Amino acid sequence: MRLEGIHHITAITGDAERNVDFYADVLGLRLVKKTVNQDDPSVYHLFYADEHGSPGADLTFFEYRGAAPGRAGAGMVHRIVWRVASEEAIGFWEERLAGRDAPATRTAGRLRFSDPEGLDHELKVVRTDDVPLIADHPQVPAEVALQGFHAARAYSASPEASKPLLEALGFTRDEDGWEVRGERRSGLWAYDGPPMAPGRPGGGTVHHIAWASEMCEHEAWWRRAQEGGARPTNVIDRFWFRSIYFREPSGVLFEIATLGPGFDTDEPLEHLGERLVLPPRFESAREQIEAQLTPIENPRTALSGDEHRGARASPAPRAGKARRGAGAAARPRRRRARSVISSCSAGSRRGR
Repeated sequence: MRLEGIHHITAITGDAERNVDFYADVLGLRLVKKTVNQDDPSVYHLFYADEHGSPGADLTFFEYRGAAPGRAGAGMVHRIVWRVASEEAIGFWEERLAGRDAPATRTAGRLRFSDPEGLDHELKVVRTDDVPLIADHPQVPAEVALQGFHAARAYSASPEASKPLLEALGFTRDEDGWEVRGERRSGLWAYDGPPMAPGRPGGGTVHHIAWASEMCEHEAWWRRAQEGGARPTNVIDRFWFRSIYFREPSGVLFEIATLGPGFDTDEPLEHLGERLVLPPRFESAREQIEAQLTPIENPRTALSGDEHRGARASPAPRAGKARRGAGAAARPRRRRARSVISSCSAGSRRGR
């Protein structure tokens, strides 16, 4: 039983429209789900990912409208690291970000920059056999597109205190921190010494990080977390996946989320992110919920007809080309996603 790398990372924004402009336009990710925070349905929950809404490329945001900028401190994730294929990709993003008033700092094989609210990102050239998780964008060639998460870095004054829990969850020491590697995907978790100033949640800070679990193993991970000294919540059904939450010793909020059922449970893959989607238990309150949310435009639907069709013409064949990741074998992405769920017992599926 192994975790399948990072499932998603959730952060906070004070401005949903600006957030969408940056992540779905500048960074070329796909807005795959426009919904609400299920613990506070007056708040947007926006999900960005690859073309198929895959775990491993899923960056999400709660919008607390007008939230003041936050500051990462001890017990908080302070940087998100993405995979890219080459130094040419680093050069592409350095130029693109500079042209969008988001200057970046380049070193060998790496590029660091921040989003408009100060959330720190890093692009890293990574050679891996993991399938590259990319989105189609007319201004971002496939060979330079972001390929999903590589790592997350957090501040901790006592990183060794997290060792028993991380080992219970199957993490192993890596030269740069801790690695978790499943059959399909890997992810890294690393600590840095905290700054002197205390952290302050707000715009541009990370709320939590989720690790990916097979559907049928989820309850076993609950027990593993307990054995490692954590106090996990009961399993919570988030409709598109199931979750448990707990604090790891540094203070970071961990989640273990299942690989299914997936974002195409309630809307077609080709139309993900185009409208406000609510889990069934919130549907009766749609009118009240919509009245509290600021209308936002999905940059994908704003593309010109010809440009948009060109970007989406043949996503499936492109998704598996080896030139976008060393050793990546071509495969139909939705078939792969379904096989993840079908590998578990029927009793772990929705509706039991």
